[in-house]
Amino acid sequence: MKTLAKICVTTALASGLALPAVAEIQTRTISVSNGIAETHPVGNGVEKMRECMTERTDGKWTLNAFWSSALGDDLTSAQALRSGTLEMVITSTSPLVGIEPALGVFDLPFLFANEAEADAVLDGPFGEMISEKMAENGLVNLSFWENGFRNLTNSVRPVASLSDFEGLRVRVMQNNIFLDTFQALGTNAMPMAFGEVFTALETGAIDAQENPYVTIDTSQFYEVQDYLSATRHAYTPFMVLYSKPMFDSYSEEEQQILRDCAMEGQTVQREVSRELSDTALAHVQEEGGMEFNEISEENLAEIRERVAPVYDRHKEEIGADVVDQMLATLEELRAE
Repeated sequence: MKTLAKICVTTALASGLALPAVAEIQTRTISVSNGIAETHPVGNGVEKMRECMTERTDGKWTLNAFWSSALGDDLTSAQALRSGTLEMVITSTSPLVGIEPALGVFDLPFLFANEAEADAVLDGPFGEMISEKMAENGLVNLSFWENGFRNLTNSVRPVASLSDFEGLRVRVMQNNIFLDTFQALGTNAMPMAFGEVFTALETGAIDAQENPYVTIDTSQFYEVQDYLSATRHAYTPFMVLYSKPMFDSYSEEEQQILRDCAMEGQTVQREVSRELSDTALAHVQEEGGMEFNEISEENLAEIRERVAPVYDRHKEEIGADVVDQMLATLEELRAE
């Protein structure tokens, strides 16, 4: 009887301790907005997040994803997060420089040498600093995912040297650094929301656009573009952003679930993104019929030299301390 009593007490205590934890997790429906297609590796990351949330909340959370700017472009969605009318958006950093100028550091041309370098910066103290700045703007950055290195497509000619940029009507993201970079290269740079790009290419309103291989493939730009050039001129991350007004109303346990599941999604999304990059490049050539070209190191050096002044022209608007910290971080990494 004493043993049975002890078991009952232990069970009761265990149940009592468990009850507050269960009560901390509310039933929620979470909407996440994306500017890209569901077939993009972000889709794999979102599916992993959904699985993680279902497991961690015992099915109390439902994650609904909206693709291809169905809820508005990334900037519009980010503003909705700030006002507390939308839960989550997965967005490139570039459209949000109007909200947080420091994000412009990722738009500086030829910043990262490779993916490993980008991961080290984003997942380290520099990334933490950027996340703190986002919180000051009503946005919680749960995790950095990968958009990747950007490359140029167009319907006029292969771009293999600096002179080949001349006169191309290139869609760029809606921020001053990309605009300045492509103007410096001699193009007619035209800011435009991502959701408008395919139609603009199809109708001939623009000649060119620039994105990672996977985005070029999943967005089917090969249907309206003839040439793909490996410029690798910029690496832009995705951020998994959550509404801070909503986040702050959640329990600590719920907040941790959001962070943990976003990180699980990061692992899957980055892996799939890198696996698919080569596959996407092959697909747009073989199935899409795009003509692909590399750029010689000599010509790339000339291109980099032409855009180097962009760093100085935008240092103050980004934040001199941010640019200096980024360059110091990269110097330290490269010295290892």
